[in-house]
Amino acid sequence: MSAGDLVAAAAGFVDRTLQNEGAWYRADDVEGRLGGELASYGSSVGAVRGTIRDALRKYKDLDHDSVVQLASALWGQPGPGSRAVYERRLAAVVLLQTKAALLRHSDLTRIEGFIRSAGTRELVDPLLADVVAPFLARLNGRDRQRAAVVLARWRTDPDPQLRHAAAFLEQQSAPQAPPQGDTRERSL
Repeated sequence: MSAGDLVAAAAGFVDRTLQNEGAWYRADDVEGRLGGELASYGSSVGAVRGTIRDALRKYKDLDHDSVVQLASALWGQPGPGSRAVYERRLAAVVLLQTKAALLRHSDLTRIEGFIRSAGTRELVDPLLADVVAPFLARLNGRDRQRAAVVLARWRTDPDPQLRHAAAFLEQQSAPQAPPQGDTRERSL
C-alpha cells in the first residue's frame, strides 16, 4: 500500500468511525456552541480518542509524513461542498498529541494553518498546550531559532488566533513567579 493510500484508508476509517459514534443531540450542542461554523458528528471526546488509538493500531506504518498528511486530511472538509467537522479536527489534534515526538520545526507552518482555520479556541488551546508547547520545549539549536522566528511573526500577525497562540506559548515558556504573600510555614 502506498503512503497516499495508507493515509486515505486511515482518514476513511477515522471518518466512518466518528460518524458511527455520533449522536444527534451532541451534534446539535456542538454546532450551537460553535455558532454553526463547523459541522459536528456528535461523537464524544472519548470516542475521538479511542478512534485515533484504534487507527494507530490498525495503520501501524504511519511515519512523520503520513501522520502530518493524515492530520491535514482530518482537518479539511470531508467532501466537496461540505463544512469542516469539529470531531475530525479534534481527531487531528489527538493524532498530533499522540505522535508529537515525530514533529519537526518545519511542521509549525502546517500547525499555523490549523490555528488560522480552527474556528474555535476549543481546538486551538489543546493544539497549543498538548502539541506545540511540548514540541517547542524539546527543540534546540537551529531548529529552536527557526521556531522562534515563526513565533515572532505570530506575535504581530493580524489574525487574532495567531496572536493568541504566541501569547499562550510565551506564557507557557515563562518561568513561574514565586508565590506572593506570607509564605512562612504555620503551625496549627
